[in-house]
Amino acid sequence: MTRLVIVDDDAMVRTGLRLILGGEPDFELVGEAADGRQAMDVIRELTPDVVLMDIRMPVQDGLVTTELLLGRPDPPRILVLTTFDADDMVLRALRLGARGFLLKDTPPPKMIEAVRAVARGEPVLSPSVAQQVIAAATARHEPRRAEALEELARLTEREREVAVEVARGASNAEIGERLYMSVATVKANVTRIFAKLGTDNRVLVAMKVRDAGLL
Repeated sequence: MTRLVIVDDDAMVRTGLRLILGGEPDFELVGEAADGRQAMDVIRELTPDVVLMDIRMPVQDGLVTTELLLGRPDPPRILVLTTFDADDMVLRALRLGARGFLLKDTPPPKMIEAVRAVARGEPVLSPSVAQQVIAAATARHEPRRAEALEELARLTEREREVAVEVARGASNAEIGERLYMSVATVKANVTRIFAKLGTDNRVLVAMKVRDAGLL
């Protein structure tokens, strides 16, 4: 059973998430909060596995809250929900260790799948957010092509193909279909890519692919 806490200042959003996630037999919605400061108390008391976190909230925003939570021993996994185009707040949350980003209008089956993936420890990112984050990052940090090419040279040809699909925002299942690989083989390749590039985040892999000009 995955214990969830929803943190969003919009009561309608919280209601919608309850409706989407509350009927799943492997989810337990243990609490909610309307701002980051309230969330700190709720999460301390209820010790959820996954927190669905809005970024822009009154009193204490989701970025500060994410940083404080991830500074604790045995923190929950953070899945950021956003309605806006990628900006510095999203990039900063990613670098702080948020495990995923989804648009709030993500179809319910995809959102349920994403929460399960984050609960398993897998980073997730909706393709539209991936493209926005990568574009925002690479536009402000040019040129880094030589450095990125040097890092990606550590990968095998097959691992580079997988890395390019990651940069396109594809899930492991989608990568398997496109490259004619089993999901287990895709996961093994992604694990090796993470190890060789010194990260455990799909977006940072995607940024290196973009910097290198492979996409």
